[in-house]
Amino acid sequence: MSRPCIAVLGGSFDPVHNGHVALGGYFARLLFPDTLRLIPAGNPWQKQPLEASAEDRIAMLKLAFRGLPVPVVIDEQEIRRQGATYTIATLKSLRAELGTDAAIAFLIGADQLQRLDTWVEWESLFDLAHICAAARPGFSVDEAHLPQAVRREFARRAGTPQQLRDTPHGLTYLAGNLDIDIAATDIRAALRRGEAPAALIPGAVLDYIKSHHLYQD
Repeated sequence: MSRPCIAVLGGSFDPVHNGHVALGGYFARLLFPDTLRLIPAGNPWQKQPLEASAEDRIAMLKLAFRGLPVPVVIDEQEIRRQGATYTIATLKSLRAELGTDAAIAFLIGADQLQRLDTWVEWESLFDLAHICAAARPGFSVDEAHLPQAVRREFARRAGTPQQLRDTPHGLTYLAGNLDIDIAATDIRAALRRGEAPAALIPGAVLDYIKSHHLYQD
């Protein structure tokens, strides 16, 4: 019996954009997980307050990820959680739900990787999941751009996609060829100016934003 493999992508998704879809799709094709679990944030402590409601962000996620060649599940645990949202708590919850045998791959962008050492109990994340990161322009995953402690952990824990599938947690994977530079703050600013950043957002998501009059002053 093969080990279950779950890829996990969290974020504010305010709004979800093509960078999120590309990151999820990249690791879906690399790891062939049984499911891709999307976890929209409730109260992300390192970011500004969210603008779109939880209901709108969930609806946009369903539209954005409906074409991926892997089952997609939207996990609302961070939305339901009271107080600040910490990744360590989310991964503990996932591990308790999925059991000790499942391989959990937590996906992040290079911008998050560069400040991983500021996350609550960041070193304990490896006791719960693999950490997979992808570069984007302006946010490199090469050694010169990573904090020393993060660089050391990623170097000694580096694994292959097959090794990530074959073990439940504790490994890392760095992908340097996801060449997409999109920021949700820029998208929101463009929408407020009355622009339609069609190259940055899935078409169905942009239609949803327009029909629900989101991100307007």
